[in-house]
Amino acid sequence: MTTIVSMTMTDIRFPTSRELDGSDAMNPDPDYSAAYAVLEADDGSRGDGFVFTIGRGNEVVVSALAALERHVLGRPLDGPDDLAELSRSMVHDSQLRWLGPEKGVMHMAIGAVVNAAWDLVSRSAVLPLWRYVSTLTPEQIVDQVDFRYLTDALDRDQALAILRAAEPGRQVRTETLVAEGYPAYTTSSGWLAYPDEKIARLSREAVADGFTQIKLKVGGDLADDVRRLGIAREAVGPDIRIAVDANQRWDVGQAVAWMEALAPFDPWWIEEPTSPDDILGHAAIRAKVAPVKVATGEHVQNRVVVKQLLQAGAIDILQIDATRVGGVNENLAILLLGARFGVPVCPHAGGVGLCELVQHLAMIDLVAVSGSTEGRVIEYVDHLHEHFEDPTDVRGGRYRAPTAPGFSSRIKAASIEEFRFPDGAAWR
Repeated sequence: MTTIVSMTMTDIRFPTSRELDGSDAMNPDPDYSAAYAVLEADDGSRGDGFVFTIGRGNEVVVSALAALERHVLGRPLDGPDDLAELSRSMVHDSQLRWLGPEKGVMHMAIGAVVNAAWDLVSRSAVLPLWRYVSTLTPEQIVDQVDFRYLTDALDRDQALAILRAAEPGRQVRTETLVAEGYPAYTTSSGWLAYPDEKIARLSREAVADGFTQIKLKVGGDLADDVRRLGIAREAVGPDIRIAVDANQRWDVGQAVAWMEALAPFDPWWIEEPTSPDDILGHAAIRAKVAPVKVATGEHVQNRVVVKQLLQAGAIDILQIDATRVGGVNENLAILLLGARFGVPVCPHAGGVGLCELVQHLAMIDLVAVSGSTEGRVIEYVDHLHEHFEDPTDVRGGRYRAPTAPGFSSRIKAASIEEFRFPDGAAWR
């Protein structure tokens, strides 16, 4: 039996604000950061997980991680049953729930611990996480899901039916995924503070690299956005999809008016047009900006809000984030909700390590849940991958399926030493 014997937490920050990488209408100067947790077991095995933040406040998440140590030490961790129990023990802790429940800093910290546990177990199985989950039976996958608050939209029997329907094609889809990869789109060309020349150059380079979709940040100034989107459209031509992302900047009326001004440039979707908690606002925007699609999810705090967005017909694209909700377990619930409502899942990535993590979740969706890549792409941002032991491999506009065991979540020891805050060399 594998037993967890230690848990360590580290505040890691990368000074991305110096080059304005990651800049958008709500976050003009982010320092991409990770509140990083490592679980170590008595047999020498180890699992790594983290919460992505953008700098200040990262220390708050590290403190939240420390508060979870009592749930972890001495816990067995050998397989899916232990993973389900670990998740439930933290999510259902009666006193921790008072800090959420199931949202905010504590819930994200729970997600980091859960993800570290999945990393440890899949490494022990000598399988990349996407393959490990795809070897589980439908019953084992469903056992990971907390159906509380979901059964008016998705119950256990319905989830089992989705997974059983996908089961016969798992092997063929796995082989195709390994051979062809998973479709990607890039945001690297479209950060809000980039000058016009850089947007044009990076947009052309993205097409040359094989991407069939790019994304631009919008929402700072309307005239600037019209000019920037025109530059990007001219650079990529009429056949490349251009998504736009307002990062929650607008009220409902603003979103509609802004998208009317951008409509001549044929935007593919508008991402986070308003508050991620405003379900009815998203529905109103969707009704008025069609045929432009509405996408949201990276800041949706739990499966319950996802359920309501889908029930209200408020979104065309469901985005997931690997570190916003309660880890792999809750993201499995969200994948199943997407499949239940027939809404494609296009994961949010970028940041620190989000590309590394969400590729596994999208591939689980393909192999074991929805069985499809139709209308689905994974975001890709070409930043900070060099700090990971198993970095993403994106070629020809497609994510190549990870082959190394685990969740691709382990940051190199040298990078931790350099970017540890506040005493790492990058900050001294």
